[in-house]
Amino acid sequence: MSRIIFCTYLQRDAEGQDFQLYPGELGKRIYNEISKEASKMWMVKQTMLINEKKLNMTNPEDRKVLEQAMINFLFEGKEVHTKGYTPPEA
Repeated sequence: MSRIIFCTYLQRDAEGQDFQLYPGELGKRIYNEISKEASKMWMVKQTMLINEKKLNMTNPEDRKVLEQAMINFLFEGKEVHTKGYTPPEA
């Protein structure tokens, strides 16, 4: 049986994560407030950021950059932008 939460990103009830995907207090907040659907949307943005900015996940500073982008995207409603990227037209 799936867990239904109020997703703060989507601003509606949606299926929650099956388990905590991220460590610490931020991970608990994501587990409690971010749906599977919103998490998948973030994963697309995360992949784009890692590739476009050539982030190295073994570098603590790059992980901080990515974590801040995740907070901005999921909780503050800020779009993720990379230099030179133009999203496809709908």
